[in-house]
Formats: sequence, C-alpha cells, structure tokens
Amino acid sequence: MADVVVSPPPSYGKMVTVLSIDGGGIRGIIPGTSLAFLESKLQELDGESVRLADYFDVITGTSTGGLVTAMITAPGKDNRPLFTGKEIVDFYLQHCPKIFPQRSSGLTATAHNLIEAIKGPKYDGQYLHSLVRQLLGETRLDKTLANVVIPTFDIKLLQPTIFTTYNAKTEALKNPLISDVCISTSAAPTYLPAHLFEVKDTKLGTSKAYNLIDGGVSANNPVRYCLS
Repeated sequence: MADVVVSPPPSYGKMVTVLSIDGGGIRGIIPGTSLAFLESKLQELDGESVRLADYFDVITGTSTGGLVTAMITAPGKDNRPLFTGKEIVDFYLQHCPKIFPQRSSGLTATAHNLIEAIKGPKYDGQYLHSLVRQLLGETRLDKTLANVVIPTFDIKLLQPTIFTTYNAKTEALKNPLISDVCISTSAAPTYLPAHLFEVKDTKLGTSKAYNLIDGGVSANNPVRYCLS
C-alpha cells in the first residue's frame, strides 16, 4: 500500500493553496517560464524580495516538476529560496544539453541508440546527479521553505513513495536529502537509471532503503496526492 500523504492545515482561513508542477523532462522549461512570469507579477504587487514559496501552503511536483519544486523551496542565502522563477529558465537552458546530450542523426546513430536501449537507460545521469548534489548539498527535506509533496515510485515494492515536508519533520526515515528525492523523481525509465539510497535514524539505530524511479509512473500530475 502506498504511503499516506499528510498535509498541514491551511495557513489562512479554510482554503489550501497548492502549486502543482507536472513532469516532462526538458519540457520543464515551460512551467519554468510560467513560474517566472507569475513571480514577476507577485513582485510588482509585494516587492522584489517575494518568492513563489511565500504564497502557497503546498508546492508539489513530479519528475522535472519535482526538481523545480526543490529549486524554489530549498533554502539558500539568508534562508530564502535557492532559485528565483527566472533562474529556473536559465538553469534549464544552461544544463539540459549536458543532462540529455544528443548524438548526431543517421543510420549509425539509430543503430547505436537501439543497442543502448537494450543495454539499459539512455543516459547515465552522472551530470544530473552531480549538479543536483552540488546545488542542494546536505539539505534535508524537512528544511524546505514551503510544504512540498514529491511523488516517486518504488520498483522493489511496486508502489508509489511520496515524500512530504510534513512527514519529514516527524519521521526520520522519511527525511532524506532533498537531492536524493530530486534524483529519484527524475529517474524516468529508459532514460535515467533508478536511484537507490538509504535513510538512517541515528537516534533509534534503524534505517530504510529506497529503490526509486520517476514519480510520473504513478502521477505525472501530482496534485492527486495533495487532495487525498
């Protein structure tokens, strides 16, 4: 049975505000552009210092949307969000060609791609993994500046595994590094390898192993996990 997703009560009144960011690989530049526009309009109203994380009770994202979710909620300088909306677009433009390097077209390239598909994932993910770890460091999920919900899928248990800030604050074994969550939810089958990692509870001396792939396997639109 999938993890139970528990969300905090609304910050204001009875309405819970949710920002949901779908998956889509390199197409993450599309929601990135929309978020940059939204943030710019909020800044016109409330000042240049405001960020998207200031306006939502829950921010949720799957696959590349999970990466964007982490970028706009992980703490950076002065405990403010690591990325602005505009910087998300710049990030994709700069790094996607290296995350998903393209080979030259032609018969030879087609044959090579077929062989690689049989062998395993199309990309080794090393550049993405290194980049995400460099950006997010040792920051854990409980430190996000807004409550997040990021779906993944456990290939050993054959069920969704949902990571939330709310659960991370109360259960040590559900409080991994944000980088591990991002790498997991972005591990699209046939494109990037599954991500295996372990979370330890140093107080109780227990641990939990995760064997995860792209959250889009169960919910490319992650809002379903925020409404249950």
